[in-house]
Amino acid sequence: MSVPALDRCYTILIRVDQVVRLFNSLDPTPFRERDLDDDAERFIVEWAQEAPGNASIEIVVQLPTTEAKPEYTHALQEAVRYNFESRANQAHRELRELLREGRRVLLIGIPILAFSLIASQMISDAAGTATYSRVIGESLLIFGWVANWRALEIFLYGWWPIVRRHRLYRRLAAATVKVLSVGSFSSSPDESAN
Repeated sequence: MSVPALDRCYTILIRVDQVVRLFNSLDPTPFRERDLDDDAERFIVEWAQEAPGNASIEIVVQLPTTEAKPEYTHALQEAVRYNFESRANQAHRELRELLREGRRVLLIGIPILAFSLIASQMISDAAGTATYSRVIGESLLIFGWVANWRALEIFLYGWWPIVRRHRLYRRLAAATVKVLSVGSFSSSPDESAN
């Protein structure tokens, strides 16, 4: 009988001197629906990518005592959830669009490949083993496969990074956020993680 693994938690620590530094200053929406600042989001995402896949994520925001208010915990939790759910939905739409493009390109590429195979065989049958017929036949085969290159790239490799990003954003949307009060520190934010 195996012992169940303990739920591991990966903590991302962010130190800022004002809570508003976490948010995009150009976004006029209410506090909990505001976009995170690009630098703050990039910082969180980069550290979250280091988290083991089976670990839950916790974001700890350290604020000076004058800035740390109890109501910020819930508001920051909602803001982080909203921001990363939006990013996850965006990645999902991006994946759907990529797969749609793959199907469209495949619908064009398959008939071209079929034409290339048939034309190559017809040239080979008509001209025999002449060098020029082999060159033309092989060129048609290459053309047929090149016409399918983009579809193969999409369906074999192109969708993986988007799915990984989508999963990461979902994990971040589910992350717990805590606000900790610390003594005052310098006005320039010192962001770090462990």
